[in-house]
Amino acid sequence: MKAKFEKLLHKRVEGKIVLVTGASSGIGLTTAHKLADAGAHVLLLARTQETLDAVKTDIVARGGQASVYACDLNDLEAIDRVSAQILADVGHIDILINNAGRSIRRAVHESFDRFHDFERTMQLNYFGSVRLIMNLLPKMMLRRQGHIINISSIGVLANATRFSAYVASKAALDAFSRCLSAEVHSHNIAISSIYMPLVRTPMIAPTKMYNYVPTLSPEQAADLVAYAVIKRPKKIATSLGYLASMTYAVAPDVNNKLMSIGFNLFPSSSASVGQPQRLNWLQKAYARIFPGEHW
Repeated sequence: MKAKFEKLLHKRVEGKIVLVTGASSGIGLTTAHKLADAGAHVLLLARTQETLDAVKTDIVARGGQASVYACDLNDLEAIDRVSAQILADVGHIDILINNAGRSIRRAVHESFDRFHDFERTMQLNYFGSVRLIMNLLPKMMLRRQGHIINISSIGVLANATRFSAYVASKAALDAFSRCLSAEVHSHNIAISSIYMPLVRTPMIAPTKMYNYVPTLSPEQAADLVAYAVIKRPKKIATSLGYLASMTYAVAPDVNNKLMSIGFNLFPSSSASVGQPQRLNWLQKAYARIFPGEHW
């Protein structure tokens, strides 16, 4: 089964140009390696030149092809510059994977004096991705082919507590993508959203209690991205993500009560500073009932 999967991925991406944002670590890094191994020319985009150079060296050593583009996706003018440079260098992008993102774990009532958390999360996760899409989409439309994959969050489907800033930014990108999808359908351009559950990456490392809850590995997350590349679906979610979406659509009060229980069961980040991070049996049980959810 795995061999067939790898064969299909190779067929889809061999000789194609794939841009991966946030390619220096976590999901982006693992995805970049997987696609390069399958024959894609992977364009690595993140903030730090030195880290990207190291990733490129590893890919080339394994026989792959990679190019490096350092860019701070918080800076819209920098996105314009790097987009122009990319198109000047390679001409077009076949697949764009918007993976770079920022997450903030903090309840709304703990954020009354931190409006900047919402601004900076929206800046990177939404405006940064949209700006990149709008710079690269015209060439896709002219060529009448392309694929845009956005790494969203299970929190968009489940309404994860303490992640209002993060989930709102991902939901905004989700809504933008759903509108765009119909507009570019006749141009043979696919838009895919992956409602990623909790993944063990550097982004979640500061929340130590996540060491004791079920998560995906970066390799498993990269497999979801590879599946999206192969099948070009509108959306990909785990079973829990689909269930959460259904409960909110059919019985929103039930969804609200379940999320409220989790909110009250797990400590806030500020309350847990300097405290033991191990979970008690009830917290562990709840986390296993809702694997991959953000608490």
